[in-house]
Amino acid sequence: MRYSQYFLPTLKETPGDAEVVSHQLMARAGMIRKVAAGVYDYLPFGLRVIRKVENIVREEMNRAGAIELLMPAVNPADLWQQSGRWQEYGKELLRFKDRKETDFCIGPTHEEVVTEIVRGTVNSYRQLPLNLYQIQTKFRDEIRPRFGLMRGREFIMKDAYSFDVDDAGADVSYKKMYDAYRRIFERCGLKFRAVEADSGAIGGSFSHEFMVLAETGEDAIVSCNCCDYAANVEKAELRAPTGEAPAPTMELGKVATPNLKSIEDVAAFLNENPQKMVKTLMLQNERAENVAVLLRGDHKLNEVKLCNFLDCNHLQMADEALVRKLTGAPTGFSGPIGLTCRVLADQELAIMSDFGLGANEENFHLTGANHGRDFQVEAFVDLREAMAGDPCPRCEGKLESWRGIEVGHVFKLGTKYSDKMHATVLDDQGKERTLIMGCYGIGIGRTAAAAIEQNHDENGIIWPMPLAPFQVIVTLLNPNDETVLGAGEALYDQLVAEGLEVLLDDRDERPGSKFKDAELLGIPLRVTVGARGLKEQSFELQDRQTGEKSMLPVDGAAATIATRVRAALFASLGE
Repeated sequence: MRYSQYFLPTLKETPGDAEVVSHQLMARAGMIRKVAAGVYDYLPFGLRVIRKVENIVREEMNRAGAIELLMPAVNPADLWQQSGRWQEYGKELLRFKDRKETDFCIGPTHEEVVTEIVRGTVNSYRQLPLNLYQIQTKFRDEIRPRFGLMRGREFIMKDAYSFDVDDAGADVSYKKMYDAYRRIFERCGLKFRAVEADSGAIGGSFSHEFMVLAETGEDAIVSCNCCDYAANVEKAELRAPTGEAPAPTMELGKVATPNLKSIEDVAAFLNENPQKMVKTLMLQNERAENVAVLLRGDHKLNEVKLCNFLDCNHLQMADEALVRKLTGAPTGFSGPIGLTCRVLADQELAIMSDFGLGANEENFHLTGANHGRDFQVEAFVDLREAMAGDPCPRCEGKLESWRGIEVGHVFKLGTKYSDKMHATVLDDQGKERTLIMGCYGIGIGRTAAAAIEQNHDENGIIWPMPLAPFQVIVTLLNPNDETVLGAGEALYDQLVAEGLEVLLDDRDERPGSKFKDAELLGIPLRVTVGARGLKEQSFELQDRQTGEKSMLPVDGAAATIATRVRAALFASLGE
């Protein structure tokens, strides 16, 4: 492809709304253009990357035995009403009516549609297992779309759905997809971790997220330094502390703490470590049920764990009025003593004694508090976020913290959808069985964006070879010099004949400008063709990732470059 004839509108300035690196560089490199909030054009350079991701995904899904189909983006409300998600999903589901006033939605995911397909066509266990997948545009009306393709409203997704007659078969299907996902992200050339995760609104008994590791990742994950355990902090289990709380040595006392609300401020005032303080959080779920949660002063609440324990979908912190109603004091002075709502405590408090907490009185805190003696707790539960240094729940190792970008998620759904939508088959005994389902998603555009978050420098993108829109860029220093033009075009033709994807920069621009563009675009190998090098019968080859430069003899240069590209692609296969 000749650069002079290609549609590649790069930008010198970063768009004002581009907050993260991938959004900034995708816009500047002419990959995407914003159409509306969270909705983007995929321009030719960006579309080449999207297709690379899609092809890797498609090959590995087919290899794992999944079968491709394509379902409609527009879904009738009737199917979503059957599953119950029409009422449950929330405003992210884009609903509309057609001219006949029939309700429809734009599918953010396709569990209902695929279940309807299978229940109407599969009736015997002999037709199972079955795994159907598609690569298709979705829409979720995010309240705050941001970060370019990282959190858009319209996005390209690979979604797959498995169907089995029993749990054993479903476990096999899940493992096949888990293994396929590992191969996919390895082939994309990405550093990632598969972590245990909460199933969220999709539902199901267990799931794993695939996280691309990047300092800019919006998700916090932990992994063991000794074993393979890894989990999103929302899911990360924490081992219950051993032993019992020491016997109380202090009487309950009240201390004036004027205008001191934070744990840090109160602890400093009392000359105590925050670990010896207990904070009381007042929350309310969607059923308007109130709960007080007690945490050690240096710990953070894990709302997902609390939701799971309370069997609710949403929680919100109590506002000032509700806090005053429940405790008799403003926010910052709450404590468990005298509360009439439910009181839960993180399991770490089970071994604490003589701690400080709120007095439920403005400008006062208590010291020397002890559960059992001064107040009662309904249950001690794992309710906090995991953090670096915590004991691994699987072995004797310690947890380490990472930042990650979720690019894939696999769920074992069980019968959440098949039961409600009456998707059944006859087993080998002629007995009707409800299908066991799994679902498996990969964000195609998000994977491309995550690759940039993980692979960039101050000059631009550094594409892993498997995802690079072009593998080689041939830069002509002076295309008006017939010798340079001829040598560059000859090399370009030879590289194309070798099966490589090549961008020939034949623009009449200054060399410095071309080099800057090449670094911005992130193409893995740059070959510079100039009059000085040609006098020595050589081309300059530069590796975008390492910056390493070498001189290649003109004769045989194409074969050398092709060998290098193929080696990089082969290495990504991990086989």
